[in-house]
Amino acid sequence: MKVLVIGSGIAGLSSSIELAKNNIEAVLVSPMMSERSQSIMAAGGINASLNTLNENDSYLIHKEETIKHGCYLENENDIENLCKSAPKYINYLQKLGVKFSLDENNNVALRSFGGQSKKRTAYAGSSTGKQIMTALIMKCREYEIKGLITRISDHDFLHALIKDGKCYGGLFINRHNNEYKTVISDATIFATGGMAKLFGNSTGSELNDGYATAKLFTQGVLLKNLEMIQYHPTAIQTSTKNILISEAARGEGGRLYYLKDNKRIYFMEDKYGPKGNLMPRDVVSREMYKCPSQVYLDVSFLSKEVIHNRLEEIYDLCKTYLSLDISKAPIPVKPTIHYFMGGIYVDKNHKTNIDNLYAVGECSSKYHGANRLGGNSLLSAFHSGILASKHIIENIKENIIDISFEEEIDNFKKSLIIKEGKTSSIRYIKSLNEILNHGLGIIRNEKSINESLSSLNELEILLEKEGINPSVSLYEDIRVKYMITLAKASLISALNRKESRGAHQREEYKETKDEYRKSTIVKYDNGNIDISYLKEVQN
Repeated sequence: MKVLVIGSGIAGLSSSIELAKNNIEAVLVSPMMSERSQSIMAAGGINASLNTLNENDSYLIHKEETIKHGCYLENENDIENLCKSAPKYINYLQKLGVKFSLDENNNVALRSFGGQSKKRTAYAGSSTGKQIMTALIMKCREYEIKGLITRISDHDFLHALIKDGKCYGGLFINRHNNEYKTVISDATIFATGGMAKLFGNSTGSELNDGYATAKLFTQGVLLKNLEMIQYHPTAIQTSTKNILISEAARGEGGRLYYLKDNKRIYFMEDKYGPKGNLMPRDVVSREMYKCPSQVYLDVSFLSKEVIHNRLEEIYDLCKTYLSLDISKAPIPVKPTIHYFMGGIYVDKNHKTNIDNLYAVGECSSKYHGANRLGGNSLLSAFHSGILASKHIIENIKENIIDISFEEEIDNFKKSLIIKEGKTSSIRYIKSLNEILNHGLGIIRNEKSINESLSSLNELEILLEKEGINPSVSLYEDIRVKYMITLAKASLISALNRKESRGAHQREEYKETKDEYRKSTIVKYDNGNIDISYLKEVQN
């Protein structure tokens, strides 16, 4: 049996390794090597109720807090499985070689993260993502040597091979020479990340452009909760992009404030008490949005040991990009788009509505509801990859594939012919970024959403009429119209949810309504985008 895995971050690698462990061949396709994946950027930590600090923590408390701050949209049984599995994952990662920071008792060190009553975020200095990825990459290479994992880098996904409700693999394009490659498989796992490039100046990797999600959407795959977009409260602005200042800074005691008449106003502590700086991300971002002046994050009063050992990456980032020494001066921060709770709709095993097609990691919509807890992203990425692979191992049989996709692939290639014009794909995407940031800010309203929808329609017409000035990479030009479709689906999802819940805040609908205690399900039907709602099964 052969399984196609698309994406080589934590979710893609955990999927591939689980398959290889069970002597199933994984073909791992990605636009870049794993060292360039967004998972490398994760700094803060990974959640697990280890309870080594005698705080009476448990997976049930972890579960309750995940459900609560996700605003009760997700399936409780699935979240329980996630949280219950977390401690064994930490043990497994240690055995793989992840060097987690240790406390004075030689236990895995734990820190506080927002929205959580217990210290349960395990970390590896200030580079947890790098540490986990390094261990997974090395394990993956072991299986590459054994012939159980085949890597195909420098290829972008173009088209899923779907017939009669079943997926048989995918079509790809080489980033360097625009040559096509077809991979036929018995099952396919998408681990293609979020939609950072739709919004431009986010904390995420621009490799995560949402194209794979958009293309699957137009091929009949259902999407979910696209309106749920997390703004991380603390990022720094540079000339090229916004860079995350990890929640670890507040977990170690960092304080947020703004100046009024040259006096520091610790607005989070004033409103929410001593632990106010560690409220959930959606809450902190909204409070920062209301602040009348620049917000600062101060860690200068922390010890040198904390700053240079536990917050080393933050120290280096601020020194490099702001010429600022965080041991002496506060950090100017702003809320920035960081994570997408919405994405591909999947069941408890991360299977989509198409047979033999799975989605894992951030491209799937699972566990986080309307707001993700810090530290749950690395956990859910790892967990989802393993779950999907286990389901494939137990349920998918090797197919004798006698279906020809030549005609379909030829027709798809013909559809890629784009009218040549003067406007570059970069310019179109920049316009798309501006339109989406206008309609899907921290606080939304019907007027701004409809204005953005109208602007997107105009951009779509312009693309059809004016065409694109061809770039070196055909993929960069192909993706534009699909990104516009995904942007439309996100705006329509936000327009239809007439309430405020977690990351989705409507100016004219400030209440959280029971009638919307459901997930938004989005369907593409012959060019139309249809919205329905699904109430997840609860315990």
